[in-house]
Amino acid sequence: MVDDTGIGDPPDGLTAAEIGMWQAFRNGSVYDLRSGDPMADDPHGGHPWGPERSVRARIVCWLLLEGPPALSGRVSSLKLSGLQITDVLDLAGGEVLPYAELKHCRFEKEVLVPEAKFTTLRLVNCSIPRVEAARVHTEGDLHLPRCRIHNGMRLTDAQIGTDLLINQAVIYRDRRGNSIMGDGLSVGQDLQAEMMESHGQLSLRGAKVGVSFSLRGSKLANPYGQRALNAPQMTVERTLYMTPAALGDPPMTSGTTPPRGTRIQRFECAGGIRLDDGRFGDAVDLAQARFTLENDQEVSLRRVQTPELRFLGEAPQRGKIILSGAKVVNLIDKSTSWPGPGGLQMGGFSYENLVPLGSFPLSRRLSWVAAATAEYNPEPYEKLATVLRNGGEDADAREVLLAKQRRRRETLPLAAKLWGFAQDWTVAYGYRPGRAALWMAVLWAVSAVAFTRADHPAIKPGEHPNWNPALFSLDLLLPVINLGQDSYWQLRGGWQWFAAILILLGWVLATTVAAGATRLLRRN
Repeated sequence: MVDDTGIGDPPDGLTAAEIGMWQAFRNGSVYDLRSGDPMADDPHGGHPWGPERSVRARIVCWLLLEGPPALSGRVSSLKLSGLQITDVLDLAGGEVLPYAELKHCRFEKEVLVPEAKFTTLRLVNCSIPRVEAARVHTEGDLHLPRCRIHNGMRLTDAQIGTDLLINQAVIYRDRRGNSIMGDGLSVGQDLQAEMMESHGQLSLRGAKVGVSFSLRGSKLANPYGQRALNAPQMTVERTLYMTPAALGDPPMTSGTTPPRGTRIQRFECAGGIRLDDGRFGDAVDLAQARFTLENDQEVSLRRVQTPELRFLGEAPQRGKIILSGAKVVNLIDKSTSWPGPGGLQMGGFSYENLVPLGSFPLSRRLSWVAAATAEYNPEPYEKLATVLRNGGEDADAREVLLAKQRRRRETLPLAAKLWGFAQDWTVAYGYRPGRAALWMAVLWAVSAVAFTRADHPAIKPGEHPNWNPALFSLDLLLPVINLGQDSYWQLRGGWQWFAAILILLGWVLATTVAAGATRLLRRN
């Protein structure tokens, strides 16, 4: 609707600043009251803004809810820059149709928009005491980049039609310790919170993001509570980024690779992270992430499901990394990213492929498993062996299973532990069949020489082959196979015991060699 009849003229009682805002609204133009002095125009600075730059929140609400018609050929919209809004901006439950964009503004009191409906709302580089936006609904974007929000922001059950942008925002905690309360938040496309500072708990329980959730270069800190990020049961259709951002112009990487030599800002988190039961369609990316935890804090990924986990950050010095019950396809990691003993839990952690970046020798991988099992648990060893075997690393898989047996031996009573040492020293619990074959050769040679001195009367005189100590020893050592020697000769005294021991050792060593040969044939 357009109007040139004077019906939309400003009412009486408005200040000069409000009249200018009214006219700019009808014209759809930007109403800019900045002085040009960067220090004086800084909405976050201490320089006072007088009445000449102030408008009442009630007049702003009037324009947005029941504003005058646009001038002919124009689209009414509220575009403010460098203004101070006094009193509480209360649009609770309202339906706002005009486009609203406020830049470099100061809000004297909180912004109340719970259950309000917007097309698009943009608050850029504004100073705001608090934002109450529970169940707010936007058809388009909700932008709050570079804003400073001093007493937290509530976005509980909000529905954002396209993007939620809070890049470079600085958000302080409310009286309950939350910087952003976004439980049940739904974002149609991207949730970008790059280079954001959160001072308090960022709560996103059950939040849903239609594309990606980016925390590139952000700093989360919560010295007041257990967690800096509390987001269990979150669903992100593509990727969660906790990666660096480039400090250039523009300052956000937004997924692009910065040129070589570009200074970067890492993602840092001082406080626990909880992503339990989350679903991430493409990946969880923790490249160069830095976690500062107390002893009782965790980076918890319990039962997370994602095709790819890029665990490439710094190993935390304290606290724990929890992967119990998580399911990933590709685990991309570095040996320096994992904490030491007692700092990792991964019972029930399922992964199909290991993709290490840089050197990650098997000895370090075994230390990785040992760090996750303060008490003996065979499952992580067996899982690692299965993944290595499926990748064609059969020798490494056997080493892992051997390490499992050695770790198990530590939990056994003394007698079983001694027997375990004997098995390890002789045949390496059967996982090194070459050693068993070597022992068989040694036993064959020793017994062949010994039997040259043995008294060996024939069981049936005249019905026996010629005495051959080497063949006789081999006949005793090899189970099942009959070389036609041991059934013709009779041993007496200690030689009978020697032969019995030889038969027993032959069974143990031969089955070990056969098992190794079977594994080799199966792999081929």
